[in-house]
Amino acid sequence: MRFKLGLTGSIGMGKSTTAQMFAEAGCAVWDADAAVHRLYSASGAAVAPMELIFPQAIKDDAVSRDALREIIASDPTALPRIEAIVHPLVQQDRADFVVEYADRIGVFDVPLLFETGGDAEMDATACVSVSPELQRERVLARGTMTEADLDRILARQMPNAQKCAKANWVIETDTFQHAKSQVQDIIRQIEERLSHA
Repeated sequence: MRFKLGLTGSIGMGKSTTAQMFAEAGCAVWDADAAVHRLYSASGAAVAPMELIFPQAIKDDAVSRDALREIIASDPTALPRIEAIVHPLVQQDRADFVVEYADRIGVFDVPLLFETGGDAEMDATACVSVSPELQRERVLARGTMTEADLDRILARQMPNAQKCAKANWVIETDTFQHAKSQVQDIIRQIEERLSHA
């Protein structure tokens, strides 16, 4: 892969929309959450090993995220055991992606990039960001979680200011056009860097 850009940002910051902008500009985009969905889907690579440890998590030949949540809530030893199955499979999925798109700039959409140390495997990182007020407004407008749910998620994530300080680029996603112009600028800078390498 010509260049690996790690893309991260907290919930409601506009990361998925920004990843789509990179894809539309010709970058190959790998999405960590989508990789897990593939692994959990019917006949996905995580189904058989998960069934051995947590048979109750399998519904219709796929791993049920709802069932996993219940298992994790009731068994404090469950999460590390689930991660021991899923993490190596996700790493393999990412390695396959790198080989498949060897001639492209790769963007790795990873919500917990800094928290998991994944930034060490990247050539550079970009963090999407908006004000805490706009972030809260966006998340609550989805209607899928309460303020308390959001606070719990944010408590598990590295604070936005810290992520921005660690990133090579910060992409302000206050408006669609503003975000898009920053994405184009980052790609231009990466291309420039590659042409001088």
